[in-house]
Amino acid sequence: MNRITPTLHPVALAASLCLLSLGPAWAQVAAPAEPAAATPKEARREAAPQAEAAPRADAAPKAETGLNLEQVVVTGTARRTSKLAASVSISTLGAEQLQQTGAASAAEVLRSIPGIRSESSGGESNANVTIRGLPISAGGSRYVQFQEDGLPVLQIGDFNFATPDTWIRADNVVDRLEVVRGGSASTLATGAPGGIINFISKTGQDQGGIASITKGLGGYDQTRYEFGYGGRLGEKTRFYLGGHYREGEGARNGGVRIEQGMQIRGNITQQLDAGYVRLSFKHLDDHAPTLLPTPVSFAGGKVHEIAGFDSRYASLQSPYWTPDVTLTNSNGHIASNVNKGLHAKSDAVGVEAEFDLGAGFTLQEKFRSARNTGHFIGLFPSDDVHAAPAGTVFQTGPNAGSAYAGNVLTVQVFNTTLNDLSLAANDLRVAKTFKLGEGSSLQATAGFYNSTQDVDMTWSFNQYSVQAIDNKPALLNVPGVVNGSAGFGGCCQNTIAATYSSTAPYALLQFDIGGLTVEGSVRRDKQRATGRYSRTAEDGGVAGVAYNLASPRVIDYSVSHTSYSLGANFRLNKDTAVFARYSDGVAFNGDRITYFSDPNVVNGKSSIIPINTVKQAELGLKARMGDLQGFITLFDARTSESNVDATTTPIKVTASKYDAKGVELEASWKLGDLRLNGGLTLTNAKITASSDPAIVGKTPGRVAKAVYQLSPSYSVGDFTAGLSVIGTTKSRDKTPAGPLAVELPGYTVLNTFSAYNISNKATVALGINNLANKVGYTESNDGRSVARSINGRTAKLTLSYEL
Repeated sequence: MNRITPTLHPVALAASLCLLSLGPAWAQVAAPAEPAAATPKEARREAAPQAEAAPRADAAPKAETGLNLEQVVVTGTARRTSKLAASVSISTLGAEQLQQTGAASAAEVLRSIPGIRSESSGGESNANVTIRGLPISAGGSRYVQFQEDGLPVLQIGDFNFATPDTWIRADNVVDRLEVVRGGSASTLATGAPGGIINFISKTGQDQGGIASITKGLGGYDQTRYEFGYGGRLGEKTRFYLGGHYREGEGARNGGVRIEQGMQIRGNITQQLDAGYVRLSFKHLDDHAPTLLPTPVSFAGGKVHEIAGFDSRYASLQSPYWTPDVTLTNSNGHIASNVNKGLHAKSDAVGVEAEFDLGAGFTLQEKFRSARNTGHFIGLFPSDDVHAAPAGTVFQTGPNAGSAYAGNVLTVQVFNTTLNDLSLAANDLRVAKTFKLGEGSSLQATAGFYNSTQDVDMTWSFNQYSVQAIDNKPALLNVPGVVNGSAGFGGCCQNTIAATYSSTAPYALLQFDIGGLTVEGSVRRDKQRATGRYSRTAEDGGVAGVAYNLASPRVIDYSVSHTSYSLGANFRLNKDTAVFARYSDGVAFNGDRITYFSDPNVVNGKSSIIPINTVKQAELGLKARMGDLQGFITLFDARTSESNVDATTTPIKVTASKYDAKGVELEASWKLGDLRLNGGLTLTNAKITASSDPAIVGKTPGRVAKAVYQLSPSYSVGDFTAGLSVIGTTKSRDKTPAGPLAVELPGYTVLNTFSAYNISNKATVALGINNLANKVGYTESNDGRSVARSINGRTAKLTLSYEL
């Protein structure tokens, strides 16, 4: 299970190389469009070419303004098109805008995008992300696909303890972010009925780069070195190389320097007379704190902080932990450093090629193979804070052996080895344009996608008694409690080694006449799952102690679904367009239907495999009036899903249906040197049916009525200053008293950004996140009184130099 065995990419790669060698023979054929890259300064950034004109691969950059409705986008479309001409809702953030968000992680960046709910309170990664009221029933991003350069980071977005953002780090290599909500995501990607989040790399179209150093201020212990450089190696050859290294404690001081890691990414592009070929690579090796919920109290349907725990800064990491000895998948034992946090490692190589074959035919090929591994260690409170019983003594720390008379907390160590989450993915498509006369045309696109996703991981949850304090707790010896014993009654010593193979032929027809575009697409997704999994609590094992290696449970099934999408966009004039779309898409399950479900569901003995479907209708308006631009979309998304949540007590398997209606607004305005960008999403969501009757008719957990963003900035001379206001109204979540039993208060986070150009090449910038030091709860738990908050105030100073 540790080796990727893709079925298509050797043929596709060979075809790409053959086509590369034939490049000179197509000297008289116009090269297909390729999006231009960014320059370091926003004043020199590229905007899109005109909507009706396909950009050349080396198109000159233009100034970026507002929502940039004429910007050419490549995500969730069969061909490059402008935002104004596309029948989808799509947002973009350029390199400068990404920097000014002040975000500390890839998931935190997404909070600046309307329509997205990104619970980025888990630290550098481990985020829960969804779109337009679609449920986050357990964790991860079930309905949204994270991509790098048009291919997924993980094929399934909600693996337990392995979310896609685990293997994404946003740095200077990112040229722009494109986010498609709903629309054609159902048919132009596998497992993305809610939308696509695509991090697109710079490719060296502009000679030069940038180097920077960032230092945390005021107790924020982080040092980050970053660089990026690209340009021409020849008349038709260019490259980009960049990355970062960082070290420190992070936003929460646990007395251990968890943050340490690096990423380096690069690509080289060969432009041909009839297209281009690009080779790319990525190496990521990073450690970061894993931030899980901390103790609170629930009273009167509200969340309350308790003495000794500041939810903004609480850290159960401590220099006083002992090694956590866990069970391996072969019944051996291994010791882990609890303070290791989240370790993510990825080594990837990719090929991208596009060719104009003449006679209206275009060929596009994308392939990437990534070996993803890591280790997830998080500290999760498994009971409420309570007084230590008589006879309790310190086990570790400066008072080891002394009597202890304070409060005690039981902590589960979520210790999961991510042995192999490797993914090989390939997308090959051919398009043909037919000129029909009188300004009309028909484009037919046919494609084939396949991927091989390996999942090899082992859970091992042990429990420990610690001081009930939020900073550097010591371990305690509590009478009758054995530190390091299996937690939750031995329920969660689990292991899986499986492969999820996906294939998806798809087709799209697009008809254009005048300002009208009509589009229809269909995709046939099939998932083949094979492998085995085991639990010590079942099948002859000893709960929490040993697996029965002779009789693992079997994974052996296939499931398929036909998705479709119909859309139309009508350009009323050069500044206004309306669009409508209806889509039906699917997200297949991964390991969440194995451990705690009937084994007959996944062993091939059942003809009914649970799947998750989304049916979504959209109606939108895009318009600009001078320097004012706006994008408004009405949506109705209906979801049917099956889910298992391992953090509930007892562990629950539920099947539910949801209906989310709402409106999504994105706008920008420019007045001289003042710029203002903002967004607002209003959602009315209900659970319409469920195997848990107690939640029917209620608003789904953690879905707020309103989520908003506002980002004003002002430039005068060499000085720029800006704000980022991100807020949410109240929502509800689970507690030990029952589902949706507590109110998570609304909150507003204020981030600030300022920069001064010391010279033409040197800039100093100051960023402050959560300036008002707000508590912002993103989730609570039903098994114990805990909740997770965003981080408190952090500040950092950056000195950068253009190369």
